[in-house]
Amino acid sequence: MAGQIPDLIASVRTGTGKGAARQSRREGNVPGIVFGGEADPLPINIPFNKLFSLLKAGRFKSTLFNLKVEGHDDVRVICRDVQRHTVKDLPTHVDFMRLRRTSKINLFIPVEFLNEDTCPGLKKGGVLSLVRPEVELVVTAGDIPEKITVDLAGLEVGDVITISAVELPKGSKTTIDRDFVIANIAAPSGLRSADNEAEDDAEEVDGEAEA
Repeated sequence: MAGQIPDLIASVRTGTGKGAARQSRREGNVPGIVFGGEADPLPINIPFNKLFSLLKAGRFKSTLFNLKVEGHDDVRVICRDVQRHTVKDLPTHVDFMRLRRTSKINLFIPVEFLNEDTCPGLKKGGVLSLVRPEVELVVTAGDIPEKITVDLAGLEVGDVITISAVELPKGSKTTIDRDFVIANIAAPSGLRSADNEAEDDAEEVDGEAEA
């Protein structure tokens, strides 16, 4: 299970329709709705500042939340839509979907690298260049992996790590069908500079020979 699922605290929104939604916004909230599952849709209010900070943090629509509403059981939800003001681009309404433990969802899972201290390429001065510090996976809501692990043991400068070389957590799969790159062991900057200078010298010699 992925580390702690973040709580999202909301309150019940009394009344529905445009009038109730406007009143919610005047009180510093963003109106929303929770739907799905076997329960009836639940109108809610979320404090504007809290929602705005979550949106700024990124990947709001691919984050699983533990929704806490007073008087109701906690439920896992994922955002399905955020409506915004056409001019100010600020959130005006948000929709959440309830999830069963067996529901399949897309989430970004962090990548952890093992054996950096013994990796031959890094010990020679190579640099671990991250292409995807997180990988989007299709996972089960009740069994979310905490991380994906990549073993750097035995890797040399120039080696490339693709998703096909990684053992994915049980029950999960990538959202991308192709074999994409996660990271690589890049040459030290000094070595790259030397290589570039050597290439430049070779080009100059070729140019002189052609002249």
